Amino acid sequence: MPSIAMKAISLQSGSSGNCIYVETCGIRLLFDAGISGVQTEERLAAAGRDIRSIDAVIISHDHHDHISHAGILQRKYGLPVYVTPATLAAANARRPLGKMKDVRHFRSCDKLRFGSVLVHAIPTPHDGADGSIFIVEADGKRLGIMTDLGHVFKDLVALVSSLDAVFLESNYDPDMLAHGPYPAYLKQRIKGPRGHISNNESAEILLRATSGKRMQWACLAHLSEQNNHPDIALRTHREVCGDFPLYVADRYKASELFSIL
Repeated sequence: MPSIAMKAISLQSGSSGNCIYVETCGIRLLFDAGISGVQTEERLAAAGRDIRSIDAVIISHDHHDHISHAGILQRKYGLPVYVTPATLAAANARRPLGKMKDVRHFRSCDKLRFGSVLVHAIPTPHDGADGSIFIVEADGKRLGIMTDLGHVFKDLVALVSSLDAVFLESNYDPDMLAHGPYPAYLKQRIKGPRGHISNNESAEILLRATSGKRMQWACLAHLSEQNNHPDIALRTHREVCGDFPLYVADRYKASELFSIL
C-alpha cells in the first residue's frame, strides 16, 4: 500500500498572528487561531483547501497571537476548538473570545486522536498559562509544531530528532535583541527561561537533530520583527547546518505547501 504524504502550510507566523494547517490521511487540522477568519479562509482557499472541511482547531497557549480568533472560527465556520482549560480561562480573562458551542478540552500531556492521526501535546516552559507544542503523527510520519518554547528544555533535541519535518521557533538574533529598541525588562523576558529561543539555539537543535538523516526539512517560525530578519536567521542556520533544506515562515502571508513523503 503506497505511503500517504503529510502536507502543511504556515498561514502566518509571528507576534502578529500564528496559524498552521496540516493534512494527512483524510484529516485536516489547524494549529492556533491568531489570524482572522477571513484571512484563514482566503489563505486556505488559495491553496485549494476549504476552511469548512477542517476537523479541529488546536490551540497551543493563551497568548493573543495564538488564540484571539478561536471564537470566530468556531462560531462562523462551526469548527471544534481543542484547548486546555487553563489556556481558555487565561485567554478569556485577558480578552473574552465570545460564546463557543463546541469546545473540547485536553491536557498539555495528552494524545489527541483524529481517525488514524495522532497529535501529541507536550508541555513547554514558555510563559503562557498552560502551553503546548505538538507532534502530528500518521502513517509512520511525524511533523513537529514547536514555537514559543521558553528555552531549550530537557528532551527537546530528542523530540526534534524523532521528526520528519518541523516548524521550529527561531525568534531572535542575540545581537539585534541586545542593541534593539526593547526596554531591558522585555529583552530579559525574551531571552529568559520562559521566553523564546534564538537563531543560534534553533540552529544547534537542528544540527543535532539532522545528524540521523531522518528529517526532510525545517521551517523557521515565529521570527521577531524587531529582533530578527529572515536573511539573518537563514544565514545563522546555514553556517551551522550546511545545505539542509530550510524555509522561513512569513509574518504576514502563507507559505508554500510543504510535503513529508
